[in-house]
Amino acid sequence: MTARTSGGVRRTPISYFVLILLALFAGVPLLILVFNSFKSNLELGQNPLGLPSALDFDNYAEAWSRGSIGRGMWNSVVLVGGTVIGTCLCAGACAYSLARLDMPFKRGVENYLFVVISLPVQMFIVPLFFLWSNLALIDTLFGLIIIYVALNTPFSVLLLRTFLVGIPKELDEAARIDGANEWQIAWRIILPLARPGLLTVGLVAGLGAYSELLFAVIFVTTPEKLPMATALLQYSQGHTQLFGLVNAAAVIMTLPAVLLFLFMQRKFIAGLASGGVKG
Repeated sequence: MTARTSGGVRRTPISYFVLILLALFAGVPLLILVFNSFKSNLELGQNPLGLPSALDFDNYAEAWSRGSIGRGMWNSVVLVGGTVIGTCLCAGACAYSLARLDMPFKRGVENYLFVVISLPVQMFIVPLFFLWSNLALIDTLFGLIIIYVALNTPFSVLLLRTFLVGIPKELDEAARIDGANEWQIAWRIILPLARPGLLTVGLVAGLGAYSELLFAVIFVTTPEKLPMATALLQYSQGHTQLFGLVNAAAVIMTLPAVLLFLFMQRKFIAGLASGGVKG
């Protein structure tokens, strides 16, 4: 027996079965994480996958204070906000140039962006560290924001370009006839029409900056400036890892990202789908 959705897509029992499996694959680890956040280290060793014996919130209180999660959360807000704004501005300007302007070597620039995306970021750490030291950007949130913007911009440019290519160029010509310059056409007419793409780019860049750890621990040394993701490094005593605190901190860190994605998932998926079908 099959069913059809409003869009005419056929749904079979096999498709529902696959969707349920995917939901379990994504949801069960999060559920186990929540269960384990209420357990002591002893209970975790005895019962790592089952329900907790009691809902004890002591792990959350100790994880919050030991990891300075409140301060780290504020630093992460600054990093995410700066990364999203910087990525949208840089990617928007570059994507507009590639999609709407008659600039030379367009294909070469696009190929270069594809190559940059494929390169591992670890290969840039050493030269970037020396450069940031000379520019006095080590141990600053601003320096970390610049790195995150640079990491997210290549993919964002390619994604935004697909949105901008699909916008009729007659809008540009009509605006020029009305006396608008290139800046006004870009920021008042074209980019606002690509709002789903900008929203998708901002969400991807923001979540990436929120969960990034490698560059944060290398380029930030002052504990007061560390973002929230580094809190997981604070829960150890000698050679013993405090797994109950790690799970509690992971739940605290994951909850904002999950809520944000659930709130914006329709626009995010629509943005990716729309960007994927345009020229």
